[in-house]
Amino acid sequence: MLLWLADLLSQYFDELTVFRYLTLRGILGVLTALVISLIIGPYMIRKLGQYQIGQAVRDDGPQTHLSKAGTPTMGGSLILVAIAVSTLLWADLTNRYVWITLLVTLFFGAIGWVDDYRKVVERNPRGLPARWKYFWQSVIGAGAAVALFYSSSLPQETSLFLPFFKNVSLEMGPIIFILLSYFVIVGSSNAVNLTDGLDGLAIMPTVMVAAALAIFCYLSGHAQFAEYLLIPHLPGSGELIVFCGALVGAGLGFLWFNTYPAQVFMGDVGALALGAALGVVAVIVRQEIVLFIMGGVFVMETISVILQVASFRLTGRRIFRMAPLHHHFELKGWPEPRVIVRFWVVTVVLVLVGLASLKIR
Repeated sequence: MLLWLADLLSQYFDELTVFRYLTLRGILGVLTALVISLIIGPYMIRKLGQYQIGQAVRDDGPQTHLSKAGTPTMGGSLILVAIAVSTLLWADLTNRYVWITLLVTLFFGAIGWVDDYRKVVERNPRGLPARWKYFWQSVIGAGAAVALFYSSSLPQETSLFLPFFKNVSLEMGPIIFILLSYFVIVGSSNAVNLTDGLDGLAIMPTVMVAAALAIFCYLSGHAQFAEYLLIPHLPGSGELIVFCGALVGAGLGFLWFNTYPAQVFMGDVGALALGAALGVVAVIVRQEIVLFIMGGVFVMETISVILQVASFRLTGRRIFRMAPLHHHFELKGWPEPRVIVRFWVVTVVLVLVGLASLKIR
């Protein structure tokens, strides 16, 4: 919106042409979302508390979590508002990637909002039934994949690229592309949701991965950089630096209130949306495998749940003291802040490995 206004007025004020630079608008996206989060955050937390929209805590979980009962939840709404406003202000709204990414994020947030509302407002412990939650995730994830495939115009937009190898790619037809993209978007959404169990545990890795994806977006959208680094050149993908920047700013603003001990939880409305956002951006810039590496914490948490359920059903025994993985370490005696910070450190290392794929080929 502001980019359009700046372009309109640049014929009278040459200084406004500076807003055409992606890097500047990416930085402004971060700052705008951060300021919105910090300003709206206290008001939203008070309102959530007044309406008694508080977190319910399972009595079969770690006993240290019982004191968290009643902490306001659904704070992910704050993140989505900040991302949407910042993106609409600074992004090029004629760019199809921007709209696909933003709509997927908001639609997944809507699914999470319904689930949270039923749990904390209507006091329905089941929330949105799992089959319906997965159904709507599938509809939106598959819809985004179809839109990306049939709006593509270049071979590299629908090819699978292997990191750490020169010019190794696999051309995918519609079925393989749509299935892969669907699993990346839906899987990433649920993986972040499973990780969101401790104060700040999910949001900081999300911020770090989003910041790294912003770099991939910028480089993929720049013909010279893409050619030099041997990554796919995807015209228009650079505009997603604004969306990723907004996600980073909104996430940092939310962390201000979500850091231990948390004043607010993001709930499914935030976790499902943020995971889907990372997934769809990775699909657009053709870095699905790199997302798997950088989001290793989310992957470990998901695998721990799968292994735990499979082991119990097949043998009647549990592999971990409790799943997801962060609860296992809690029950081993690690204080919550130690678990959180160590998972953050692991994410820093994995994000650096992902970024190293830009040069190690």
